[in-house]
Amino acid sequence: MTFLNLDEIEARELLPGLTMRCVHSEGMTLVYWEIEAGAEMPLHDHPHEQVANVLEGELQLTVQGETRILKPGQVAVIGSNVPHAGKAITDCRVLDVFHPVREDYR
Repeated sequence: MTFLNLDEIEARELLPGLTMRCVHSEGMTLVYWEIEAGAEMPLHDHPHEQVANVLEGELQLTVQGETRILKPGQVAVIGSNVPHAGKAITDCRVLDVFHPVREDYR
């Protein structure tokens, strides 16, 4: 069993305005994002399943060409190799859960 304090995990800026803190288990990666209003994650895909949870703010998410504005409490389930992109409408906090582990985020 492991207990962690997110404030003690190194924050890394993946892209301008997209700061992440990663937690890895044996089979999952959790990414806690702090996203500045206007910051964008360009269209991409990956072999990992992803569940995006909006904790604060408003996030525009496009999945397979369908665009929605997600608010706190809303979740998007994104399958393996499905193209998706995001843009923060306001400052946001988002939790992404990936399976399997995102080795590229270690």
